Amino acid sequence: MNIMLLRPIAEEEQSLYNQMVHHPLQSWEWGEFRKKTGLHVERIGFFDNGKLTKGLEITFHPIPVLGKTAGYVPKGFMPDKEQLSALKHLGQKHNALFIKLEPNVALPASSTSAHNEIGLFLVDQGCQPGRPLFTKYTFQLDLTKTEDELFEQLASKTRYNVTLAHKKGVQIIEKSDEAGLEDYLKILAETTSRQGFFAHSPDYFRQMWQTLKTSGMMRIFQAVYENDVVVSWIMFKFNDVWYYPYGASRSIHREVMASNLMMWEMITVGKREGCTSFDMWGSLGPEPNSKDPWFGFHRFKKGYGGELIEFLGTYDLVLNEPLYKVFRMVENIRWKALRLKARLLR
Repeated sequence: MNIMLLRPIAEEEQSLYNQMVHHPLQSWEWGEFRKKTGLHVERIGFFDNGKLTKGLEITFHPIPVLGKTAGYVPKGFMPDKEQLSALKHLGQKHNALFIKLEPNVALPASSTSAHNEIGLFLVDQGCQPGRPLFTKYTFQLDLTKTEDELFEQLASKTRYNVTLAHKKGVQIIEKSDEAGLEDYLKILAETTSRQGFFAHSPDYFRQMWQTLKTSGMMRIFQAVYENDVVVSWIMFKFNDVWYYPYGASRSIHREVMASNLMMWEMITVGKREGCTSFDMWGSLGPEPNSKDPWFGFHRFKKGYGGELIEFLGTYDLVLNEPLYKVFRMVENIRWKALRLKARLLR
């Protein structure tokens, strides 16, 4: 007879917990980082006959004016009744209006009928489709292939640009230290100003580095041309998967295609370090709009031959239906204002 138990994860179970979760945003270290940004963090373990089989990390964010919080579960395991029951309990503890779920549940973009069944289950359990914080799609690259095979599957234009950057003398170096982070922040400020999108604050990234640097999960790389750092990327490594969450580039020397070489070098670094998959952290869908502001990023990533993956999407587990409706109405107005501001900045 199986005996199921749910309880908080203890400090001494950190290593075991990390083995049971499947994304850096569910890692113990990420939770410690989010605590330092002022959030409440809960970690719960799901035990079968005394053995930890699944783990889940939830952050609680204050909602201004309403006096409530919003819970967030990024990249958790497949939602089920046990998970949702535990989340409702934690939501009540933290006076949550809702808990946003963005499960790390993915299928090839060409075969997603199973997503519909999961979506119906979630709606039946009190969830509603929510405003996404994570894109629903990404490109994933199989790093178990040989380096020659990986290079061959690049789009012809991408392969040309990688070769050009090599010939021009672009150098890719690792700079995983405070100086490398400060270089990244300078380039990020230029990138956001040029492209008109919003990014986390410098203090957010500095706190991230201070918390994650000893774990080996967060790495910083630079593309250097004629002694100028022209591209800087932050990479994550977690449980044999390589991730590209943050990147920034300068407007100078764009003709040397440094970003193309950076991506190729990140593929080879991930492979050398034993990663089996490279998650490029986000893209548009299977029929992208060429006028979408993220179309250039999508096309850039597509050039490396990864598979387009569709995640389950975003669902809000609603704990106070009347107030949630008011919140969503105000949220829609706020996001329209932010999009207008972004257009004006471009």
